[in-house]
Amino acid sequence: MPLTFDMPLEKLREYQGRNPRPADFDAFWDSSLAEMRAIDPRVELTPAEFQTPYADCFHMYFTGVGGARVYAKLLRPKQAPQPGPAIVMFHGYSGSSGDWVDKLPYVAAGYTVAALDCRGQGGLSEDAGSVRGWTLRGHIVRGLDHAPDKLLFRQIFLDTAQLAGLVMDMPEVDATRVGAMGGSQGGGLTLACAALEPRIQRAAPVFPFLSDYQRVWEMDQAKDAYMELHEWFRRFDPLHEREEALFTQLGYIDVQHLAPRIQADVQMAVGLMDTVCPPSTQFAAYNKITSPKNLRIYHDYRHENLPGNADATFQFMMGL
Repeated sequence: MPLTFDMPLEKLREYQGRNPRPADFDAFWDSSLAEMRAIDPRVELTPAEFQTPYADCFHMYFTGVGGARVYAKLLRPKQAPQPGPAIVMFHGYSGSSGDWVDKLPYVAAGYTVAALDCRGQGGLSEDAGSVRGWTLRGHIVRGLDHAPDKLLFRQIFLDTAQLAGLVMDMPEVDATRVGAMGGSQGGGLTLACAALEPRIQRAAPVFPFLSDYQRVWEMDQAKDAYMELHEWFRRFDPLHEREEALFTQLGYIDVQHLAPRIQADVQMAVGLMDTVCPPSTQFAAYNKITSPKNLRIYHDYRHENLPGNADATFQFMMGL
């Protein structure tokens, strides 16, 4: 059996992360949540062109922090006991909420489903960041030349929590039976959502992105999804004079630091050969979760389809 390219499994199980945690981290997120809750979301639902005999499908828009109009696909079961369970879904980096059809198994089981389009990526949400500096490539570094409240992933993390809260407020949804799920960026957003909306009952992240940035850098893995870290240093800090300040600022949007807030039951999947989101960065978040949790370890797998995990996630969510 091959070893992880990162560190031995016994060390991964103990690893507590490398990226600095800002001193005012909790106050930052408490004030961010207060800002989010003060917004009039002005929810708009429009029937979608795609419909099925057992699901009503809607284009959903709401107003998020900074005034951006944020999009999600919303699917409701036509005939199911109400109020019922719900799931919020999050997509991979640069992608979108995807096709309607892959949400239907959950709707067929009686679940309302809401799938977010992240701001400025491949879907329909509005990017209203209004920041100076580099926007050519990379949302991790978007807003680094401003105060931390301008970081784009701060806004996206809040969008996940706001969407979950809006779903919980729907009359057909039982707010005590809501889960979150996603892979890669979607896995990181699942952790962020469960941390910032503590009513989430079950969370199923798969190889989560957006964790332990400094560890990624020190492993020389600032490539693929993390390439923007490498390019940022080359373009704006070639002598690394701002390195400590950079990673400290990124600490505000590091999901490992949000993980202790999670109250949900968590089922997470990791591939030990993952070179896109190194295993140690994922364990940094997992090891800080104090709620009930279970880890599915794929010893020989990279950042790819993990056989059987979609089925395991479905069964896990059926427990809501």
